[in-house]
Amino acid sequence: MGIYEELQARGLLAQVTDEKEIRDLVNNGGARFYIGFDPTADSLHVGHFMALCLMKRLQMAGNKPVVLIGGGTAHIGDPSGRTDMRSMMTTETIQHNSDCFKKQMERFIEFGEDKAIMVNNADWLLKLNYVEMLRDVGACFSVNNMLRAECYKQRMERGLSFLEFNYMIMQSYDFYYLNEHYGCNMQFGGDDQWSNMLFGTDLIRKKTGKDAYAMTITLLMNSEGKKMGKTAKGAVWLDPNKTTPFEFYQYWRNVGDADVMKCIKMLTFLTLDEIAEMETWADNRINEKKEILAYELTSLVHGEEEAKKAKETARNLFAGGNSADMPTTEIAEADLTDGKIGVLDLMVKGKLAPSKSEAKRLVMQGGVTLDDVKVEAFSAQVDADALKAGVVIRRGKKVFRKFVLA
Repeated sequence: MGIYEELQARGLLAQVTDEKEIRDLVNNGGARFYIGFDPTADSLHVGHFMALCLMKRLQMAGNKPVVLIGGGTAHIGDPSGRTDMRSMMTTETIQHNSDCFKKQMERFIEFGEDKAIMVNNADWLLKLNYVEMLRDVGACFSVNNMLRAECYKQRMERGLSFLEFNYMIMQSYDFYYLNEHYGCNMQFGGDDQWSNMLFGTDLIRKKTGKDAYAMTITLLMNSEGKKMGKTAKGAVWLDPNKTTPFEFYQYWRNVGDADVMKCIKMLTFLTLDEIAEMETWADNRINEKKEILAYELTSLVHGEEEAKKAKETARNLFAGGNSADMPTTEIAEADLTDGKIGVLDLMVKGKLAPSKSEAKRLVMQGGVTLDDVKVEAFSAQVDADALKAGVVIRRGKKVFRKFVLA
């Protein structure tokens, strides 16, 4: 089985432009492919994780990845999948975010001579002459065709700025530039990027007469049709300072039963034979599958040692015990009033709830415990002596956080 067939078997492939040509290229290690990452935050998140895993799989099969950091396109903002205009970032913020991305990507992709390379489209996009760009590239685009693209349709009623309208042209130019200067012959992306990617392959063919290809991967959704990686607290980050290894482990450990095997197929590097054997397991082994999923992905992102610690911590907690490795929030003396702090305030500080009103709602529903005792009153407080020893607040059955006095 070639890598193309494996991607199909794992349910990763959504759409391709030229299936036979793409199949031959990737199976024979002939793809010089790129995936773009706009540095809109200082950490990659689970939404990027699937793309990183895809690049790793293809590199292991002999293909050459080009990681494109969107330092230039980040000045515009991609309207795909959005209902409002993305806020503008400073050049300094974009550069900082790009540097953070590179550090995290090096855990997945092997960079070096004749291996993967990383480029930043700020190096060419920010140097473009506007009139030359219009004459050279703009003439290749039909406005009528662009307006039919799904990414623009979603925004037309609410308003689409001319700035965002140019994003498709910029992304297409990226592919053209990478094709001309780095020999890129293929672009990969999420299924929501299909329209942008088609315009890129078309631009290359019009400008050079050469073939170029595009392939999209199936976006990972949960059983309710929402994108994986989002929680009530926001994104699940790959940076351990934003989402701890234990929280990352717990996110995957708590995936819905209907999504477990899909996630194992699409994200882990277990063999298809191993996965097929797991699919024969009885229903009462669902928690074992979830542990395997959480362990494999935590090991990929944070290393095997952190994965082992997260697994042990989770088991200790579910067994009713405690653990020194539990995610911990330090409380300063200045946070106390008369030597005490409210449970609702602790929940917000520990990101167990996004606001005090949401914390109240959770307490009212009976979903909050303090050291295994249900919190009954909104006014419940914890004193300094208790914080010195450490207290544990549990939200629901599976989300824990320890609070200690700094």
